[in-house]
Formats: sequence, structure tokens, C-alpha cells
Amino acid sequence: MKRILYYDCFAGISGDMNLGALVDLGVDAGHLERELGKLNIEGFRLEVKADMRKGISGTKVTVVVDHPENEKHRHLSHIEELINGSSLSDSIKAKSLAIFDLVAEAEAKVHNISKEKVHFHEVGALDSIADIVGAAICQEYLEVDEIQASPVQLGGGFVKCAHGMMPVPAPATAEIVAEIPVKTGLVDYEATTPTGAAILAATVDRFESRMELVVLKTGYGIGQRDGEIPNVLRVYLAEGSKRVPEDVEEEEAVMLECNLDDMNPERYTHVMDLLFEAGAADVFIIPIVMKKSRPGHMLSVLCSSDSVDKMKEILFTETSSIGLREHTLKKSMLRREMVVVSTKYGEIEVKRSYFNGKVVNEKPEFEQCRKLAREHGVTLEEISNEVTKKL
Repeated sequence: MKRILYYDCFAGISGDMNLGALVDLGVDAGHLERELGKLNIEGFRLEVKADMRKGISGTKVTVVVDHPENEKHRHLSHIEELINGSSLSDSIKAKSLAIFDLVAEAEAKVHNISKEKVHFHEVGALDSIADIVGAAICQEYLEVDEIQASPVQLGGGFVKCAHGMMPVPAPATAEIVAEIPVKTGLVDYEATTPTGAAILAATVDRFESRMELVVLKTGYGIGQRDGEIPNVLRVYLAEGSKRVPEDVEEEEAVMLECNLDDMNPERYTHVMDLLFEAGAADVFIIPIVMKKSRPGHMLSVLCSSDSVDKMKEILFTETSSIGLREHTLKKSMLRREMVVVSTKYGEIEVKRSYFNGKVVNEKPEFEQCRKLAREHGVTLEEISNEVTKKL
């Protein structure tokens, strides 16, 4: 089974929270310090200690800068020279540079300059260099096959940067998390820093909102804040989800839902037929009670991602709904095959389903049974019994 590192970013992520979480998960702090020493720069050290937020205990790692005069703005070329000139492994060098490159590209786009001209301000400081290179060191130490993460909480409000007050997420962070699932507004501060965002964007293989893993160990990285929401980063060392049973196929699907309380129910069948004809895997209606105790119905459509637009068009043009809900889910389906059964009334197709090599369900095609029952003037029960005898 695959060995997986999973980032649960419910309260965001920063460079120091990441180091704390990975050390708490099992990375040897001494090894981290020795590896960082290969950068051949002086003026900083790691402070590692146990800490707690809202009853959650974990590890807090702080990069302490002993000589502030060593702090300076650096260009990407300076960062590349520093890392490439070290005795770190090639994989650590490559991952570190990939993270820095993401930050440089984001800053360049925000300020409309080439990334070679970007001054790395905070990210060029010693503590951020340690955070980024340290992230690569820790991930290599854990020897995982894959890295996954949850949607990332960005926070809200404003943050003070080298250029002044910026909205959260800071413009650079907003660029870095493009195409990454995010959330906002849990807290009124910067929950995810550019460094934290870049670590995820450069190293995570898959973002999964639903964690379907076998957890081996949990670690918590303690942040600098202590508010109402636990300022921690939770990480899991896990194994890939259990083997999918034989004869079970899994795939992603999309569920579209809308509430109807002002539409003639006589039209429901028409809408359902249109949705099925457009490729919906399933359509169903559930009675609900809406605001002011009005009776209504929830119309749900299960479909593939590539048919979502067509389904939306039908729902918006053929129903009275002015809003839809949409979410992605995973479908598990049994292997099926059609077999033909000969009875004294005629041939009938039977859908047969399998699980772990065994037949678990057999169902004759209803419309064929209905047709034969009418033709021969017998009940559906009689047709069903004849099919059963032949199975």
C-alpha cells in the first residue's frame, strides 16, 4: 500500500507550522538542523518545543534569527546559488527551488515584472529560507509515496507586508493557490502565508476534501496565534485506502440539486425524461418542507462532470428553480452483465451483478416482463416466477 502524507489545512498553513507538524509527526529535529546546516549560512537556529492551542498539544518550531544584520533582500538567482551550492541531496534542492520559483512567479505577476527582478523581501529572509528548505528536508525524511491535502483555509481581513497593508489572501498567495481548492473567512487574519501556500502548491500530488486513508500517525504544528480557532496544522501519515473489492468500480460523479415549491408537479416527469435523455445516471425527487412551512420537492441529478453544463441548462430552462447546489462525490458500482433467459413466454434479458466473484443480484428487465405479461394475458408475478425457474 502507498505511504501517504496528508495535510489537513482546516486552520491554514505557514512555513513554521509545517515544520512543527512534520517534526511532531516523526521527523527527527536533529536531522532537520544538520541538513539545514548544509546551506552554509549563519545567523539562524531552530527552537523546537512542545506547545498547545485550545487543548491540542503539538510541536512549535521557530526559526530564531540571531544576527538580523544578515537579513537582506535576495533575488531568485541568489536563492538558486545558495541552494545549488549546498551539499543537500539533489531531490531536496529540486523541491526547494520549485517552491521558491512558485513564489517568484506569483510576485512577478502581482508587480508586473520578470521573476528574475523580484526581490524576495520576507521570503528571502533567513527564516523563510529555513522554512522552505526545511519543508523539502522533512518530506524526504518521511519517505512517502504521495502527498495529499485538504482544501486550504486562507483566512480573512488584512495583513501587513513589505509593500503595506494587503487584503487576505495577499495578492501573491492568491496567485499561488490558483486552481487549488480553498476556503476563506474562518478567521480574521492571514491563515495561509505565501510560504505555506507555495509548499502545498509545489509538493501536493492531490487535493482531496474527503480523506479515505488508513491513518498510521497524526502530528500537529503549532502556529504563532492563540485565538478562538486552534491555530494548528494537522498532518497524517497514512496508507492508501483499502483495496477496492473485486467487481467494484469507482469513479467521480457530480450531484446537482435544486428545491422546487412553485412548479406544477405534472411537469416533473417531463423534466426527468429530459435529464435522462441528456445522460443523467440517476434523477430522483424527495418531498421536503421549506421556509414558512411550505411543502416542496428537492430534485437531485447524478451525472458525469462532462455533462454538468447540459444538466444545468435543462434545470434552469425547464424548472422554476433560480439556483442550484453542486458537489462532487465518488460512485461505487458493481460489475454487471446481461444474460438472456428463455421461458415458455419468450426470451427476457436479466441484469446480473457481481461482488467478489459472486452473483449478488439478478433482475429481469421490467419492460420486457411487462410486454410478455400483456401479450400472454398473465400477471407480472407469473412472468417473474418463470424467469426465476431458469436462473
